[in-house]
Amino acid sequence: MQLHNLAEQNSILNRFVSEIRNTEVQTDRMRFRKNIERIGEVLGYEMSKTLNYSKTNVKTPLGTSKIHLPKNEIVLCSILRAGVPLHYGLLNYFDMADNAFISAYRHHKSNPESFEIIVEYLACPSIEGKTLVLTDTMLATGQSLKAAYEALKPFGSPIDIHLVCAIGSQTGVDYVSKNFPNNTHLWIAAIDETLNSKSYIVPGLGDAGDLAFGEKLQH
Repeated sequence: MQLHNLAEQNSILNRFVSEIRNTEVQTDRMRFRKNIERIGEVLGYEMSKTLNYSKTNVKTPLGTSKIHLPKNEIVLCSILRAGVPLHYGLLNYFDMADNAFISAYRHHKSNPESFEIIVEYLACPSIEGKTLVLTDTMLATGQSLKAAYEALKPFGSPIDIHLVCAIGSQTGVDYVSKNFPNNTHLWIAAIDETLNSKSYIVPGLGDAGDLAFGEKLQH
């Protein structure tokens, strides 16, 4: 797996990351969702530099212009629900992409510090021979991304895989590196070193799904 940690170089992305972390700013749900969306746009732009391009002729009112355009057939797949704003950021740039959605959530049994990943909903086109872009705002343990990828396998074998996340833990990065194929890229805005006893990223930002869409009841 090839890691692209955009925090290694300063850019305007720093501002968006600081605001989704900041307790005084993140409570504005609309701004939180917008910042996640903007992070998706920046990550998508950087990802676009690695795609395959072909020369195309474009007719203008005064002649013909030659330009290289991406030729990858892209499928954007987001993990519900926290991945939705990130998905829209990517879709702003890859507006012709096919789309898939999957639910993958933590199911806690008697011990709140242990869980299993449950996948209940999946809507997906064929990913055979296509570029799969799999998004999840928070890369904590990496188990949700792995469960989502396993659920997508019956829909075909992509030519390459791009994982797109806003914030991750080093544990999660190491996990997906070991559990995804070699033709995988990870695009991420920041990597934190620690997970707490409940497998939440520290310092992280809290629960991205709750911040974006409101708190949920646990069952």
